[in-house]
Amino acid sequence: MKNRVEALRRARGLSQEAFARALRVSRQTVSSIETGKYNPSLDLAFEIADFFSMTIEEVFIHERNGDEAGQGQKNA
Repeated sequence: MKNRVEALRRARGLSQEAFARALRVSRQTVSSIETGKYNPSLDLAFEIADFFSMTIEEVFIHERNGDEAGQGQKNA
């Protein structure tokens, strides 16, 4: 799942370490989320979205069959 976590974090001027402390996770967890190697739990995804005062959908981009947010799907 793609996400905007890194861009949002950088826009706030936060290091991975500072952001990790705010979320009570490791810096490695933040790095893995930002690079897409790890998808956060639903609880952590809500915490991240709340941190940025955004919805989960604004932070995390759900992809279906390689299409972002289902774009390009054919109508049935």
